[in-house]
Amino acid sequence: MDTKKKLLGEERRLQLLHILQSSDRPITGSELSKQANVSRQVIVSDITLLKARNEPIIATSQGYLYMHTANKTQNYERTVACHHEPSRTEEELNLLVDIGVTVKNVSIEHPIYGDLTASIMVSSRKDVQQFLTKMSETNASYLLELTDGIHLHTLSASSEELLDEAETVLKKANILVE
Repeated sequence: MDTKKKLLGEERRLQLLHILQSSDRPITGSELSKQANVSRQVIVSDITLLKARNEPIIATSQGYLYMHTANKTQNYERTVACHHEPSRTEEELNLLVDIGVTVKNVSIEHPIYGDLTASIMVSSRKDVQQFLTKMSETNASYLLELTDGIHLHTLSASSEELLDEAETVLKKANILVE
């Protein structure tokens, strides 16, 4: 039996915030729930409350990530329009991360719900594989399936030149919509 002290309310949220701020990698809800000795659902509620206080926490396919603004090495962003079949998702993401670009999110324009955006935050082939594995394990659908393959990505890089190169490789692969 776990004799670890259960953290309560505000004390727990402050601890979660500290853990996320101290980490340079995403942390899963399960990891956080073990550290706080509470259920994963309590963590989800706590994260929601922290986000409501404008804490820059995002949920990625790899876990929760605190978005530090001071030490960002990737400070150039660009949104690109893409079109491809779901089967080309791995190719698309690998093309981008291989040149040093982070794919922050994917967005679509849904006819009923309007703009829908989901955080991806992949910057390496390992991240891409984790994302694809999670999609497969959960039997989730890609947002692009709702729009016949048309979607947007927000890309982040350390230079405008890398973002230009990203557009070039996507164009060569017939993925970029111009």
